[in-house]
Amino acid sequence: MRKKTWSLVLCAAMAASMMAGCGAKQETAATTAATTAAPAADTAAAATTAPAAEAAKPESKGNDKLVVGFAQIGQESGWRDAETASIQFYAGQNLDTIDLKFADAQQKQENQIKAIKSFIDMGVDVIGLAPVVETGWDAVFTEAKDAGIPIVLVDRKADVDESLYETFIGSDFIEEGKNAAIEMSNLLGGEGKIVELEGTVGASAANDRKKGFDDEIAANHTGIEILESQTGDFTRAKGKEVMESFLKTYGDQIKGVYAHNDDMMLGAIEAIKEAGFKPGVDIKTVSVDGVKGLFEAMAAGEANVTVECNPLLGEQFFTTCMKLKNGEPVEKWVKSDEGIYRQDTAAADLPNRKY
Repeated sequence: MRKKTWSLVLCAAMAASMMAGCGAKQETAATTAATTAAPAADTAAAATTAPAAEAAKPESKGNDKLVVGFAQIGQESGWRDAETASIQFYAGQNLDTIDLKFADAQQKQENQIKAIKSFIDMGVDVIGLAPVVETGWDAVFTEAKDAGIPIVLVDRKADVDESLYETFIGSDFIEEGKNAAIEMSNLLGGEGKIVELEGTVGASAANDRKKGFDDEIAANHTGIEILESQTGDFTRAKGKEVMESFLKTYGDQIKGVYAHNDDMMLGAIEAIKEAGFKPGVDIKTVSVDGVKGLFEAMAAGEANVTVECNPLLGEQFFTTCMKLKNGEPVEKWVKSDEGIYRQDTAAADLPNRKY
């Protein structure tokens, strides 16, 4: 498929994913061809319900296809939906060479662990994982290593010995936090009181975006005071709820809000407006991801800056997995190409956004 055609098709897939909403099951080309665990109560075990005889047979043995098991966090945000669509759609467009086993863990680590164990039983070639939290992976990663199955971490890291996984594909979250701090300082002229909406407790993206932001503020922008920092769990609803609490406590003291993702910021913007303030004017905003909704808010003057975190990792992910299947070396960290976007160019940037 030519690059231009692929871009147009992927855009359509991303749009469909967003329209479906965080609570809806995504229907993509891959879902009918891959072994997909539906987002239901026992979602996580992508193939734990498979017959014992099937589980006992390593599916990748003697199979020319690349057999990949991917354990996704869930549907926490528009960004996460875009990443899922990118992975599923790429697999669906390459059914002759890729067999994707997909599991939606519904934001629960125990579900991801069950899924990984089932992938090991299947004998997949590679296991992909976006870890819901950083810690608690040593045992199951060791099981995969003992079975000779390489693990690829996607967009989030795990706090394990580097020998237990092959590579990490994704962003520099600390750098994202640092850039967000610089942008906030610029917006406030180096002085003002702000609040911080953190991501899921224990998630590498939340840990690192906080560290990068807080360290940069403490070291180089001492006129900025962080009044309070609280988790919004990477969701729009929780972001709104926490921002409402911040506004009740601090009121017009708040001159800026930093959110670890755009979805929480979009919720915070609703709370700011309902409290009688003008988001982007009375209260400056800086968040991370670069989703379409945040670009729309910037174009409307209700948000100021988003630090991009690229979710379109499907092609990069499967290319890396194929190299591992073929015994080729891969870099320990494959970094995403990302930028910083501001209110003054948002209207012009919006038509070019892919998700």
